[in-house]
Amino acid sequence: MRFASVVSMAYKVTYVEALCDYRLRVVFADGSSGVVSVKDRLFGPVFEPLRDPAFFSLVSIDEFGVVCWPNGADLAPDALYKQIEKAA
Repeated sequence: MRFASVVSMAYKVTYVEALCDYRLRVVFADGSSGVVSVKDRLFGPVFEPLRDPAFFSLVSIDEFGVVCWPNGADLAPDALYKQIEKAA
């Protein structure tokens, strides 16, 4: 069982869009939204492929509302939510 299956509804991502410079526009189920940079997280065997802008643009949302990519890389929605909250 994936940890993502217990994602709080408040943290569930309903929309994600890849932007330039490794940023994501993210909208959450509670209506909160913002832009986050993930540039500093693109290291290690799972995240290094995301350095390719074409691959980065393949971002999607899984059935649990988690931001993910085809190679299995994913980002914790609660961390993205808190990053957007902090920037507001």
